[in-house]
Amino acid sequence: MQETCVPTGVLLKDTGFGYTLSLIGGKYKMIIMYWLSENKVMRHNELKRSIGTISFKTLSIMLKEMEADGLIIRKEFPQVPPKVEYSLSERGLSLIPLLHMMCEWGEKNSLPSPEAVQRKA
Repeated sequence: MQETCVPTGVLLKDTGFGYTLSLIGGKYKMIIMYWLSENKVMRHNELKRSIGTISFKTLSIMLKEMEADGLIIRKEFPQVPPKVEYSLSERGLSLIPLLHMMCEWGEKNSLPSPEAVQRKA
């Protein structure tokens, strides 16, 4: 039998599982990682356009948190107008297999939409 990720009497935040969730949890961090893994290097506005539903401020906050956590690299070019590029760090890249496993799980386990069920009937 496999040992549990969160043993009895241990706080979630004190486990590897809790730590991982603290880095990638939230609505946008995994999406940001997905786009950076697909495109290698992106600028702020490219990320914003790709995600679509994120505000400028929220994206800025997420990128700062992810940089502080060592998941992404922020490269600033000293020019006018300013140019900043984001890419995944080695640490961020190490989470991509987890992202792929989540994608595979979703494809295998997603429930059909009500529209698809109705079309089948």
